[in-house]
Amino acid sequence: MSPQGGQYLNKAAVFSSLGAARLSQLALGCSVVAMVSHSAGYSGGSYGVFCMAVWCACFGMTTVVFFLDATRLHACLPVSWDNLTVAFAALATLILGGYPVYFVRAECPYGGCEVRNFRIAVTVCSIAGSLAYGAEVILSRAKPGRVVGYMATVSGLLKVVQGFVACIIFGALANGTEYSRHVATIYCVVVYAVCFAMTTVVVILTVSGRTGCLKLPFDRFVVVYTLLAVLLYLSASVVWPVFCFDRKYGSPERPSSCPRGRCPWDSKVVVAVFSFVNLALYVADLVYSQRIRFVTQQPRV
Repeated sequence: MSPQGGQYLNKAAVFSSLGAARLSQLALGCSVVAMVSHSAGYSGGSYGVFCMAVWCACFGMTTVVFFLDATRLHACLPVSWDNLTVAFAALATLILGGYPVYFVRAECPYGGCEVRNFRIAVTVCSIAGSLAYGAEVILSRAKPGRVVGYMATVSGLLKVVQGFVACIIFGALANGTEYSRHVATIYCVVVYAVCFAMTTVVVILTVSGRTGCLKLPFDRFVVVYTLLAVLLYLSASVVWPVFCFDRKYGSPERPSSCPRGRCPWDSKVVVAVFSFVNLALYVADLVYSQRIRFVTQQPRV
């Protein structure tokens, strides 16, 4: 073996704070997948299957990230590695921290209390995994005097959260919100779709390292797009509640005959609440995006 062979392995992938966070992600992800497969009864419904798919995807992606980082093979990929890893870690933090809570039931399901106990253990490990991914985000995020990718900045991380919140809105829209009854609510859906698509484009361009293909400077493009998203979400946040909860168009109170979990009125409330959440996120994004633009324009000393 060549005495220089050691340089091909990245010891920092293991013996560092970031390496420890990823090893914790692997251990917790493996534990979750094993317990769910063993006796958590995930196949009892579509939601359980979805959770299992998310756990497997996160565990698989973390395995690939750890392997490529340890072997330095990520340098062969046509992507911006730092942007890719922090964007994935931020998304995994959000997904693993929220979905498993709905996977747990206080009562014992058909499989007995053993299934419930396994589900509790799975939820605990999944939330711990979310914290491990959150630790990676904190370790990778932008700090004063440190050069990092766009996704490691506050603005970049907010892009991931905005996309996640938009997915929650789409899920509620698909749960019988009856948005097609009014042109105004259809407009709101178009707003959600356009903003989500543009946010996705920004993330893809950043992760793939193709921001240079834009005709505008990337920082200016982000500011212009975010301002447009703020205006669109502001209009949707006003129009949606009016046409869903005003007595002229909808119902301001929850119908007593509406079934729990399948009530269009509940879905409309979810859309309204998360519309305001995303509006606040885009406003915060605009502030930080403008700040980044000013910093990049400072003259050299």
